[in-house]
Amino acid sequence: MGHELTAQEKYHLITRNLQEVLGEDKLQAILKERELKIYWGTATTGKPHIAYFVPMSKVADFLKAGCEVTILFADLHAYLDNMKAPWELLELRTQYYENVIKAMLESIGVPLEKLRFVRGTNYQLSKEYTLDVYRLSSVVTQHDAKKAGAEVVKQVEHPLLSGLLYPGLQALDEEYLKVDAQFGGVDQRKIFTFAEKCLPSLGYAKRIHLMNPMVPGLTGSKMSSSEEESKIDLLDRKEDVKKKLKKAFCEPGNVENNGVLAFIKHVLFPLKSEFVILRDEKWGGNKTYTDYGELEKDFADEIVHPGDLKNSVEVALNKLLEPIREKFNSPQMKKLASSAYPDPSKAKAAIKGPVKNSDPEEVVPSRVDLRVGKVLSVEKHPDADALYVEKIDVGEPEPRTVVSGLVEFVPREELQDRLVVVLCNLKPQKMRGVESQAMLLCACSSREPSRIEPLDPPAGSCPGERVFVEGYESGQPDEELKPKKKVFEKLQADFQISKDSTAQWKGKNFMTQLGNISCKTLTCGSIR
Repeated sequence: MGHELTAQEKYHLITRNLQEVLGEDKLQAILKERELKIYWGTATTGKPHIAYFVPMSKVADFLKAGCEVTILFADLHAYLDNMKAPWELLELRTQYYENVIKAMLESIGVPLEKLRFVRGTNYQLSKEYTLDVYRLSSVVTQHDAKKAGAEVVKQVEHPLLSGLLYPGLQALDEEYLKVDAQFGGVDQRKIFTFAEKCLPSLGYAKRIHLMNPMVPGLTGSKMSSSEEESKIDLLDRKEDVKKKLKKAFCEPGNVENNGVLAFIKHVLFPLKSEFVILRDEKWGGNKTYTDYGELEKDFADEIVHPGDLKNSVEVALNKLLEPIREKFNSPQMKKLASSAYPDPSKAKAAIKGPVKNSDPEEVVPSRVDLRVGKVLSVEKHPDADALYVEKIDVGEPEPRTVVSGLVEFVPREELQDRLVVVLCNLKPQKMRGVESQAMLLCACSSREPSRIEPLDPPAGSCPGERVFVEGYESGQPDEELKPKKKVFEKLQADFQISKDSTAQWKGKNFMTQLGNISCKTLTCGSIR
């Protein structure tokens, strides 16, 4: 902005798109005298997802309005909330949050040097803070503490004392961070009003509270880390983003509980001050909206189609996610992510004893890395007439080269652009001078060995989508199958095609999240 903002212009930026402000008069009075000091806190629990762009967008607004902004990584709160972050993972998860939140802010153009980043344990374990916790516990009833945390702290039949402490600590944070205001979702309202009541009883000032609306998830309810179908993770691949948006609730003309529209309103519009609907010329071509209300009206009037809305959000969202994916593609960040959020099945194994795939020597189908692939190109092998050399997209940055002996069985045009099932963790090996980096799985007739068909994933599958055996969804594949162990060969002995052309292992179906793996015409055959 070329000119210095007035107090009213700052007020507009700070409060736009908010659902509620507690302490408006105090906010306006401060803005007439000096810059506002405000903080936003996040408990370092589940993996951040795209809904975190909503508060990040407001952080951008606060900075444009000249506010002094603090971001609190509330690590101790994460532990107190029914141990959502186990003590031994607290440091790793806080590191993960620090890196991913900073990457998000950078992706939307927020200068990090204008922000202050603080960890809760940097001051919440001090003598002074601990004494204030005891002082607060002497004036707060169990009823008030439980009521304050009802929308935020996980509610259980027999609540732990730690969950009752949570609201009091969040109230004290306002004093110890030396801010004028706290920003959060409207689900924090009870904690905010609790803080306004309790802090004066300790001799501390009542703060201003700014509340965002709760943005619907993809299913129409709140976007949550614990509900896989309601959210898009920040590190999801483009194919996963497309698939999740395709399933998102976005009924024609319905603007209520529409997570796709809400994301445009609270993230994309504030960042760019416009949004472009991308569509084919025969449907009117692209249209740029500079007013969200106009877009919402056109969607309500069914001038904008849900498919075009989703496709346009997909493009805009991937632009935001790309630098975050790139940052977390380094070995260091990959290790941090896997350490901070270890595979749940392995965690259960450590507590309860062996589970499927817990023994590295156990031969179970989850050890093989099967994925949906898309054949991008098919060429004859330069030195072997019976072999094809295919380039197959398996959801990685580059397609894999696969050599297969299908020339005599499957016409080249039937493979081109086809979805297939690919085994991705065999040791690469050269076949007549060309290295094959995976194996394309096919059904083979037991009565007519010359009849071979590639396995077919369910319609709508995306390259890279995992293929698993029913009942073995949670196990992790080996990084590479060791040839001497013959894991694949032992499993393959029980691979079969059923009477209804479904791929199976010991009578259990091969499948993806969208349905069963099958073949077009073969029955009662093998898989190789």
